[in-house]
This record gives sequence, structure tokens and C-alpha cells, in this order.
Amino acid sequence: MYPNITITDHSPLDNTGGFGTSHSTEPGAGLFRIALFTLLLVCSWVACAADFSLEDLQGKTHRLADYRGKWVLVNYWATWCPPCLDEIPELISLHNAHHDKDLLVIGIAMDSGSNKKVADFAQAHGISYPVVMGDRKVTAQIGAVEVLPVSYLYNPQGEQVGYQAGGVTRASIEAYIKKK
Repeated sequence: MYPNITITDHSPLDNTGGFGTSHSTEPGAGLFRIALFTLLLVCSWVACAADFSLEDLQGKTHRLADYRGKWVLVNYWATWCPPCLDEIPELISLHNAHHDKDLLVIGIAMDSGSNKKVADFAQAHGISYPVVMGDRKVTAQIGAVEVLPVSYLYNPQGEQVGYQAGGVTRASIEAYIKKK
């Protein structure tokens, strides 16, 4: 199984003060820092303000706005990805324990096969959370996929607050949420 994994917070500044600690004598360095900081704030706001609308394999539409008041974990995976297969029981457990209360999982299958192949796989593996077929339109709404699995976490206000490249566990997600 996975070691205890920490989810990366999205924040334009680090705990050491970030951009304010650099002192450059180069002309325009201060202006560059201000422009960079402004760009990061805008990008951070755009990521937080983003909404999504995804149709699952059963034809149900899932909108982030519909889940205000709940945490939402969006997990990219594939049927051919061994780390994804290891992660699935953790996500099933997390979803089953929380979906009626405070959190739900949405899986995005990045398979090139048919919807039926993915639906059959999900049923055979007991996946209880909604599964969406991934494509460029989906990744444009949620975020990039550089590795599999990868997860994006949204808080109850609909803000994207976490990102994890690699597997997650039920315990790591619950610990993160408990701290917030």
C-alpha cells in the first residue's frame, strides 16, 4: 500500500515569504516580482473560481456547483495503470464512508477504449463512485494530467485546494480535510 501521502496546497506564496525575500539590484527586478505575483494571484483565482460539468458513464451530469458544502476529490486513472488499480479500493472506501455526508469522489478514466469497457471494469472492481470518460474537454475543466493517478481536491466552497500526483489513501485525504 502507499505511505502516508501529503497533498500539495495551491498557494502563490510559500511559508518562507516567497517573493518578498529576494533582493535583486537588476533593473526592473521589482517590477518583475510584482508582475509575477499578480499573475500568480490571477491564476490562483482562476483555478479556485473554475467550475466543471462532467457527464458520467450512466449519463448523469456532475457540476462542481451542485456539490457546494461537500469536499470533492476528482481522480484521474486508467484501467491499464497498476498504481491506479492499487488506489481504487482506497477511493471506494473513502467515497462509501463520506458521500452521504461531506465528500464525494469522481473518477475520470483516461482510457482510449470504449465506454462499455470502462463501465464493465468499474462494475467488476466494485467502483461505487461516478466514473467519467476523460478527454481534452475534461482536462481543460479540471487540470492537467502529467502522470497517473493524479487527484484534484476541491473544498466545500468549490475552490481547488489540493493536487496530488501519484496515489492517495483514504487516511491521507481524511487527515488533510480534518486539518482544514
